[in-house]
Amino acid sequence: MRLRNKPWAAQVISEHPEIVVPNPAECKGRWSELFNNQHPIHVEVGTGKGRFVTRVGEKHPEWNVIGMEKYDSVILTGVERLIESPQENVKLIKDDVEKVTDFFAHKEIDRLYINFTDPWPKNRHEKRRLTHEGFLKKYMEVLKDNGEIHFKTDNQGLFEYSLASLSQFGLKLKNVSLDLHNSDLEDNIMTEYEERYVEKGMRIFRLEAYR
Repeated sequence: MRLRNKPWAAQVISEHPEIVVPNPAECKGRWSELFNNQHPIHVEVGTGKGRFVTRVGEKHPEWNVIGMEKYDSVILTGVERLIESPQENVKLIKDDVEKVTDFFAHKEIDRLYINFTDPWPKNRHEKRRLTHEGFLKKYMEVLKDNGEIHFKTDNQGLFEYSLASLSQFGLKLKNVSLDLHNSDLEDNIMTEYEERYVEKGMRIFRLEAYR
């Protein structure tokens, strides 16, 4: 992904701590206190421009929704969305998914979303794939026993890799779709990338994984 430089992004982010949590490590084990409720916690890693988390939060006020994105120039759009249309149940973290266990306590998350992540197709980059065993270990640390991973991609190679990786890790799969938008799955919320791909007639692959 080619990033457009937005030198003003960092300042806008810093000016809105009510949206982008300034010290997320301090919230570890205490996210319910920040949201001031005991609602389920849903986290999207690599949230991009934030459209998915804002739509999920809008549709499901009974959930607390958190988006993680490490790039200022990308997360800025999500911040702007939430400035324009504030949502008390949506927060953003500007940091890398590598640190997910720094920000969330053992079994604190109810659901984790991985949407249209970089496929890292070269074998030498396998460990960077967000469904690699190294990341799955982190996810299992913070997911509740009945927690789920929801994964979507347009990349068949990454999907096939993820099917194997998740299964070999000992997770069970359900609602596996090789063509999401020609399936009967309900309540699908699209990302920016997803809409673009669907308009081009591309297939979307999806699955849910659980312990």
